[in-house]
Amino acid sequence: MRLVHRDLDIVIAGDVKVADSFLARARGLMFRRSVPEDYALVFEFGKPVTRSLHMLFVPFPIDAVWLVGGEVTHTARLDAWTGFGRGWADTILELPAGAAEGIRVGDRIALDPVG
Repeated sequence: MRLVHRDLDIVIAGDVKVADSFLARARGLMFRRSVPEDYALVFEFGKPVTRSLHMLFVPFPIDAVWLVGGEVTHTARLDAWTGFGRGWADTILELPAGAAEGIRVGDRIALDPVG
């Protein structure tokens, strides 16, 4: 599976994991030392509401992208340990710091099972 920027026709991440259980969503990237440059952690939810992320126990910065129906509603760089972000979303992406550069509100992002 890979994460694709539909408007720019580029692959954002080729190593994609979906946090598909309560425990996986609660843990997120906590307690990891790092993530590969080509990595994305995807949180899928049923409906769009205001959703937040925290960086407690995450010792490296990340880029976060909030989506509704595959369209970007918000992006943020979250600092290690103390970062906090909030946005309207039915899906949230956690990416290595710098991976979301060039991603803007209104862009279309999709999970591509061929990857």
